[in-house]
Amino acid sequence: AAAQAGPAPAVDSRAEERKQQQAARVVAAKKWGLAQVPLAAPEPPAQKPRITTREGFEIDGAEDEDLPPVFTTVPTKERIVFLTMDDGAEKDPELLRMMTELNIPYSAFLSDYEVNDDYGYFAEMQKRGVTLNNHTLNHPYLPGLSAAEQREEICGEQDKIEEHFGKRPALFRPPYGNYNGDTLRIAKSCGVKAVPLWAAEAFPDHMEWREWDQDLHPGDIILTHFRGQSDWDASMADMVRHVMKTVTDKGYAVARLEDYV
Repeated sequence: AAAQAGPAPAVDSRAEERKQQQAARVVAAKKWGLAQVPLAAPEPPAQKPRITTREGFEIDGAEDEDLPPVFTTVPTKERIVFLTMDDGAEKDPELLRMMTELNIPYSAFLSDYEVNDDYGYFAEMQKRGVTLNNHTLNHPYLPGLSAAEQREEICGEQDKIEEHFGKRPALFRPPYGNYNGDTLRIAKSCGVKAVPLWAAEAFPDHMEWREWDQDLHPGDIILTHFRGQSDWDASMADMVRHVMKTVTDKGYAVARLEDYV
């Protein structure tokens, strides 16, 4: 009978790993006071989707230029969203532990004037798998600057991130979501491949929405900020608890932006 049965099937090591990760997430969700266990994201696609600039976000007269796409949502049918954090003012060690234990991916968009007092905090974040992206040196309103001033802000931050973290970012988010043709041309010239904006913004006690239906959609990018008690009267952990309740209640998982862009 044993001979007829043949050899035992090989264990799917990746499936077992995901099972163990989800079991650890169950424990972590209870520890960190989440209302529900976060859903696990599906495997990333073998080929990244083609991303184009969102309608209405184009630069007039630049239709024939191959500029980095500006978008708020990644094209996918999966029930996933992407969590991004801007600036870098709050350097909460609790956030690092929480996101690592929950195994929730997120992406950082850094402004040097906010992070230069503690590059080590973001180096530790990078070690934990977080991609560090460009949000300019000083967070100015870019369309109000000359091309030379924009170049200093954008390419200067590319240089800073490469100097301190060893890798030149491929993603760039203009402060306040404002940009013009110079912004995109300059960003492209110093290595930027795409310009993700956002479809929703997360706070510790509410969400703000870009879309008319005030809801999440597959592939939406969620913005939040590195903030703490002085700005929010709440912590980064409080913000994570709220945004994850919203995401999970709506049946979405958080995926890693860089796996799709």
